[in-house]
Amino acid sequence: MTNIQKVDNKKEVLESYKTLLDEVKEKVKTSQLKAALSVNRELIQLYWEIGQSVYQKQSEEGWGAKTIDKLARDLKATFPDLKGFSKTNISYMVKFAKEYPNIQIVQQAAGQIPWGHNMLLLDKINCLELRVWYINKIMENGWSRNVLLHWIDNELHKREGQASNNFESTLPPAQSDLARETIKDPYNFDFLTLRDKFDEKELESGLLDHIQKFLIELGQGFAFLGRQYPITVDGEDYFLDLFFKLAGRPLPLGRG
Repeated sequence: MTNIQKVDNKKEVLESYKTLLDEVKEKVKTSQLKAALSVNRELIQLYWEIGQSVYQKQSEEGWGAKTIDKLARDLKATFPDLKGFSKTNISYMVKFAKEYPNIQIVQQAAGQIPWGHNMLLLDKINCLELRVWYINKIMENGWSRNVLLHWIDNELHKREGQASNNFESTLPPAQSDLARETIKDPYNFDFLTLRDKFDEKELESGLLDHIQKFLIELGQGFAFLGRQYPITVDGEDYFLDLFFKLAGRPLPLGRG
């Protein structure tokens, strides 16, 4: 075999391997998305069932708004690692159940998109039929929440015709904004009690490795008070990634 033949064979092997690698990567991404969507559907149905239970108690037995406060506190005590049961989020669950009285719509439509998308639709659109139309568009085009908000504000439905009752949906492209948001949805991580332990651990460790050097470079007057520092604002619990003190004044650093 000549050197030229060896080079050509090597190129063919490399190209064949690249094709195989691309196929495997796409399969992994698709499987990740399917798994994330499965978790998302379970979460959305759970939220609907909780909202439905509370709404029934409010309607049939006259339970007041304080029920949600107590439920939020008791669920937090029972499931301390879950952050999806705040007063605000439970209120959204109740509204979700009121606006979607038919579980079939939840399973076939609302359950196909992340909770954040559903909350946005509840806030921005009053018509059930129109919400379903936008859900179909989300799945069809892989819209992120920000893109969805843009098209709602620009009243896309008025330019593309009447709302549709077609509940059929397809798997969004693995590279779409919707796919990425679904896979990284914090509500799903909270539901699985994985969020704090996994998605920020590597970043936190890397930052904390350089805390001492960072403080020395900033000079005197700085103190590091902790990580995942708990605070409560208007009854809602938040956790600061990193918390510093500057000359007697707190200096939070983090997304909360």
